[in-house]
Amino acid sequence: MADLKLPGFEDVLSAAEKISGHAVKTPLLKCEDLSEKLSAEIYVKPECLQRVGAFKFRGAFNRLCRLNEEERKRGVVAYSSGNHAQGVACSAKLLGIDATIVMPDDSPKMKLENTSNYGAKVITYDRDKENREELANKIANDTGAIVVPSFEDFYIIAGQGTVALEAVQQAEDRGVKLDIFMSPVGGGGLISGCALAIKALSPQTDIYGVEPEGFNDVQRSIENGKIECNPTNSGSICDAILTPYPGEMTLHIMSNNLKGVLTVSDEEVLKAMKYAWEKLKLVVEPGASVALAALLSNKLDVSGKKICLVLSGGNVDEENYIKALSI
Repeated sequence: MADLKLPGFEDVLSAAEKISGHAVKTPLLKCEDLSEKLSAEIYVKPECLQRVGAFKFRGAFNRLCRLNEEERKRGVVAYSSGNHAQGVACSAKLLGIDATIVMPDDSPKMKLENTSNYGAKVITYDRDKENREELANKIANDTGAIVVPSFEDFYIIAGQGTVALEAVQQAEDRGVKLDIFMSPVGGGGLISGCALAIKALSPQTDIYGVEPEGFNDVQRSIENGKIECNPTNSGSICDAILTPYPGEMTLHIMSNNLKGVLTVSDEEVLKAMKYAWEKLKLVVEPGASVALAALLSNKLDVSGKKICLVLSGGNVDEENYIKALSI
């Protein structure tokens, strides 16, 4: 890992400049009900209100806007279960770049349709039988397109870090110094970028990632000091964060900056989605609800603490949302 070229805080600041005027500066909202229940100050950063309905737009736009003219003409190819797909497709449309997206055939219908509606060419695959990276690399080799990874990329990580950059600054504007920052974890792009911003601006803040039960590859990778894989690529409602394994870059950053990684069940996630709708009036997708689920199910003692948790996206299909609201 010694030869890895990792982004730093200055790269998060640069990303913030690049996405300014294109990405939404999402608010920092205090959750009064949960704060009272947990005897804490709970704030949420609702990236479900972001362009394309997820934080992924930040990293995707930061990556694509760095392409030179010759690279833009070649187009881009990405692989994603949906939110990175939409982020890349939307960014490509804004920048006049052709995009091809490799997506699981069991992706939520909304994510498939939205990606296609942004003008991207969508190619589906079986996530249990086919390798998305191999498919994307073949397309790149055949067409000359630039591969845009979903998390293991210098500019993607830096772009996602703008979530925490905004959150810490918004908290400070309210006179709040955060004790804890919690985020969903898939491949680690979001929490890695956020860690770069938090440790520069608020080093006293503890950072926790949250994963679905049975898909705790990041938790195990940090504990064992090497990249660990998930046993399967499907089987949880949290499709947005079901990545096969973390990357070398993200694992390096997470290992050095995370206080811990928690896990939550699908049932706990569904309850969190319902809570977000009832108390926050926000539509939050399953994978984006895991940090909220961890607090609601008392996975961490936060009494007396000031906490920010990321609600990372809102692209939930009708079937799962009905299931959540019916629980």
